[in-house]
Amino acid sequence: MSGGLLVAGTTSDAGKSVVTAGICRWLVRQGVKVAPFKAQNMSLNSFVTRDGAEIGRAQAMQAQACRVEPTALMNPVLLKPGGERSSQVVLLGRPVGEMSARGYHGGRQERLLGTVLDSLAELRATHDAVICEGAGSPAEINLRRTDIVNMGIARGAGLPVLVVGDIDRGGVFASFFGTVALLAPEDQALVAGYLVNKFRGDVSLLEPGLDMLHGLTGRRTYGVLPFRHGLGIDEEDGLRVSLRGTVRESAVAPPVGEDVLRVAVCAVPLMSNFTDVDALAAEPGVVVRFVDRPEELADADLVIVPGTRGTVRALQWLRERGLADAIARRAAERRPVLGICGGFQLLGEHIEDEVESRAGHVDGLGLLPVRVRFAREKTLTRPVGTALGERVEGYEIHHGVARVAGGDPFLDGCRVGQTWGTHWHGSLESDGFRRAFLREVAAAAGRRFVPARDTSFAALREEQLDRLGDLIEHHADTDALWRLIESGAPRGLPFIPPGAPA
Repeated sequence: MSGGLLVAGTTSDAGKSVVTAGICRWLVRQGVKVAPFKAQNMSLNSFVTRDGAEIGRAQAMQAQACRVEPTALMNPVLLKPGGERSSQVVLLGRPVGEMSARGYHGGRQERLLGTVLDSLAELRATHDAVICEGAGSPAEINLRRTDIVNMGIARGAGLPVLVVGDIDRGGVFASFFGTVALLAPEDQALVAGYLVNKFRGDVSLLEPGLDMLHGLTGRRTYGVLPFRHGLGIDEEDGLRVSLRGTVRESAVAPPVGEDVLRVAVCAVPLMSNFTDVDALAAEPGVVVRFVDRPEELADADLVIVPGTRGTVRALQWLRERGLADAIARRAAERRPVLGICGGFQLLGEHIEDEVESRAGHVDGLGLLPVRVRFAREKTLTRPVGTALGERVEGYEIHHGVARVAGGDPFLDGCRVGQTWGTHWHGSLESDGFRRAFLREVAAAAGRRFVPARDTSFAALREEQLDRLGDLIEHHADTDALWRLIESGAPRGLPFIPPGAPA
């Protein structure tokens, strides 16, 4: 086929990532060799490929939907915010420096268009179809001149565009019309139609509006996807327990033993790879919630200090809020604490940082015998090891180099009492290790909690990807979608002047 499609959205979080994954899984079940692609991704949730390249976790998830190994070609530009106005730029899986938003949009981004088009062309040369995901909205007209992820890539590669709208937010018809109306004629020509996401109720009640939208814009709707709970897997941003639940607290299946196990995750600034706790949330009887007050740690059986793009800033935040003292008291009482990546670093004795925050020497919480020095070279690896008698796989993404000077070995870090630390993201996805760790936590907390023996995180992930594929297969016009992917950019669609219809 050498086909392609760009999935754009009326807003951020309209459902582009999950719709892209759903289309990918539907196609691969039809025997199509398909790959995902996102030219530019802004996210603190990232992943390491087998050859040591860093890409957005959403693209790694979409690659799994395609049943292919993720590569840097699938996300050639990754922006990792380090504050409100600057980000680390990761190009083809390797960091190339920090840049302000003004500097990036003032020239650097435009120069990257050739790189992203080359990456997309390479994927299209080796796959039957490539399903691309946009970012934000294609109607961000203030950024159109330098756009490389929405209409810039669609025009450069001749891709048809499907615009996704979240009807659960309200205003979806105005959003569809306004999105297309604000585009230049050359960009409008590439917009084939719409896909309604997260609809609740009787679709027949929606049909008059869809007919009017077609009359106003000359573009059809390719499907109405019903609202489904718990499909936000590997989110790019926001606080979310991906496999089950909502922002503040995860839904939980009934426990196997007599007690539930409560996990509190400190919602530190610039939190990265909070998807690490997804595997815990998938366990029956484990309740995961994100917290930002010390009193919320009181009933927790396990406190997790997660990864962060700003270790020193997170440390200051924990101290300002009283969370640092609460964590120290827990450690002294031998109540379980787990630090992951940046969370591990700040549990140590001190940090030397002339790279991330440039704060120099900063005292850590002193709960682990670890000293951290930030190196300019980023560590990007996929380690495999053993802990608690179980095989563990993970991935590392960090500038901080830890020197462990005591405690009991724990993966690449250490353990003192019931305080644990490691750089390894994703370790809790290893089922045997996760169950062994939860047994340790339950014993230390005095909980009669028993991990389920048959919970497979990989199987749960596959089940969810199949649910996304089912949404497309059962609720989209797949024949029309297939023709759109196969035939390329549409022709002859009308131009919509900006502004509301008369």
